[in-house]
Amino acid sequence: MYNNCIVQKELLLEVTPREASGEDYLKKLAAKKLRITSQEIHRIIILRKSVDARRRAIKVNLLLRVWLNEEPTHPVHRVFRYTGVTKRTTVIIVGAGPAGLFAALRLIELGYSPLIIERGKKVEERKTDIDLLEGSHLLNPDSNYCFGEGGAGTFSDGKLYTRSKKRGDHFKILEILHFFGADPSILYESHPHIGSDKLPVIIASIRKAIQEAGGRFLFGTKVNDLVIENGKIKGVVTASSDVHNCKAVILATGHSARDIYHMLLNRNLCIEPKPFAMGVRVEHPQEMINLIQYHGQKDEYLPPATYTLAEQAEGRGVYSFCMCPGGQIVPSATTDGEIVVNGMSDSTRNSFFANSGLVVQLKPEDYSREEGPEGLAALIIQATFEHTAYNRVGKNQAAPAQRIVDFIGGKLSASLPDTSYRPGIISSPMHEWMPDFIVRSLQAGMKQIDRKMKGFISREGIMVGVESRTSSPVKIPRDMASGMHVQVDGLFPCGEGSGYAGGIVSSAVDGELTANKVALYLGGSSSEF
Repeated sequence: MYNNCIVQKELLLEVTPREASGEDYLKKLAAKKLRITSQEIHRIIILRKSVDARRRAIKVNLLLRVWLNEEPTHPVHRVFRYTGVTKRTTVIIVGAGPAGLFAALRLIELGYSPLIIERGKKVEERKTDIDLLEGSHLLNPDSNYCFGEGGAGTFSDGKLYTRSKKRGDHFKILEILHFFGADPSILYESHPHIGSDKLPVIIASIRKAIQEAGGRFLFGTKVNDLVIENGKIKGVVTASSDVHNCKAVILATGHSARDIYHMLLNRNLCIEPKPFAMGVRVEHPQEMINLIQYHGQKDEYLPPATYTLAEQAEGRGVYSFCMCPGGQIVPSATTDGEIVVNGMSDSTRNSFFANSGLVVQLKPEDYSREEGPEGLAALIIQATFEHTAYNRVGKNQAAPAQRIVDFIGGKLSASLPDTSYRPGIISSPMHEWMPDFIVRSLQAGMKQIDRKMKGFISREGIMVGVESRTSSPVKIPRDMASGMHVQVDGLFPCGEGSGYAGGIVSSAVDGELTANKVALYLGGSSSEF
C-alpha cells in the first residue's frame, strides 16, 4: 500500500490485444502488478505501445504511467504558446508543408515574424481540387496531392513514423501535433498515424495559431526568382512580379517543386542529384495481409496488419515504402502527361485494401547515362518514368496495372481485381516498358518476399504504377554549420524538397533546426536553443 501523497509509477506490461483495448482492463492489470486496488489508481496514460506478432500468441507491449491517490496536478501533455511577433523581423518561408509550418512555429518562439508563401491553396480548398482530380481527372498543377497547405503528407496518410530520431527533437513534433488536435495515440504508438481525414483540421489550426501570433500567409502565390546581391539573399520575386524583401529565406518547397530546381540552375546555384528509389504500388486485400501477418488468426482487437520489407535483389535494394493498411492508392501527379501514384489511409484504416510502395534503389551509374545538367540527372530519370507510364495508358489519370503473378510470369493480365484507386486502372504489360533494372529487381525481390510472406505473390495482389516520388531526386547543398546554401548567405534550403528529410516528422524537425540557424544568422544567441 502507498500513503496519501501523490505517487507516479511506470509499468511495463505484456498483454493480449483485448486487454490493451480499454482503460478498465489496464487498471485491473496495473493494480494487480502494484498489489493495490483499482480504486487507488486515479489516472493512466500510455507512454509506449507496440504489437508483437512474431509469435502465434500475439501480444501487445505497453509502458504505462500511473497516478496513485490523486489526479496529476499539472497538465499531462505539454502546452505551447505562440504570441507577439507582429512587428518583429520578417523571415520568408517558401512552402507551407511540414518543414515550412514547423519552421514558422519555431521562428515565432524565437521572436521572428514568418511570411509563408505557398503556391497552392488553403487546406480546405485543396480538398475540392483533389476530388476533381480523382473523380473527373482534372489536374490543377498548383493544388493537388503534392502542392498546397500542409504539403504532400496532408492528404496522403499522415504517417508520423521516422527513423531519423537523432537529428532533432522528434517527440516535440508529435507533442505539437497533439496540441493542435491530433489523437494522444500518436504520442505512444510505435508507428504513429493521424490519417488523411484528420490532418487537414490540424493543419488549419496551426495556420490560425501562426496568424494570431502575427505571422502571415500568401496562398496561390508562386515564387519564381530570388533577389541576391553580393552573395546575400535580399528577398524573393513571385510569378506576378511582386518583390518581397527580407534578410533570410527558408526554401521548403517539397519534393515535387521541379521549377525551383530549374530556377536555381538558371541562377548558377549548384544542386546535386540525390539517391532515391522508384517502382510501383502493390495492393492486396487487407484481410489477406492480416492472415499472413497474424498467423492465420482473426482478432477484432488487432489493428489492420502492416509490413516492412527490405531485400537485396539483382544487386539493388528493394524495399517497401509508405505502407498503408486499410488504405487506398491515390493519384499524385503534378502536371499533365504523367502518372504518379501514392498511398493513404484515413484514421480508421477501415478500407478493404492494403497498399505499399515497392521500390528499387537507383545507383550513380544510372544517373551518369542521362543527358542534361548533372544536378537534374535523377530528376530526368524520374520524369521519364512518369511520362512513360502515362503514354502507355494514355487515358487521363487512369493508371497502368498488372497482377503480381502475371508480372512475375511476364505476361499481360487478362483481367484485374477490384482496386482502391478511384481514377481507375488499365491492364498493361509493365514488365515490358519499365526500366529493365526495375523489372528484374522487383521480380527477384517479390520472390524473396513471398518466401517470408507466403501469398504475397497471388492473383489477388496487383501492381499499380508508378511510385516515383519516394523522396526528392535533388539535393540543394547547404553548409553544415550555418545551414545556408553554400553560395548564398541567408538562403536556407530545408526539408524534403532540399534533400534533408523524408516524411512529415523528419521534415518538421528539419524546419525547427533551420529556424534555429536562421535566428543565429540574424543575430540571435545559441543559448536560446
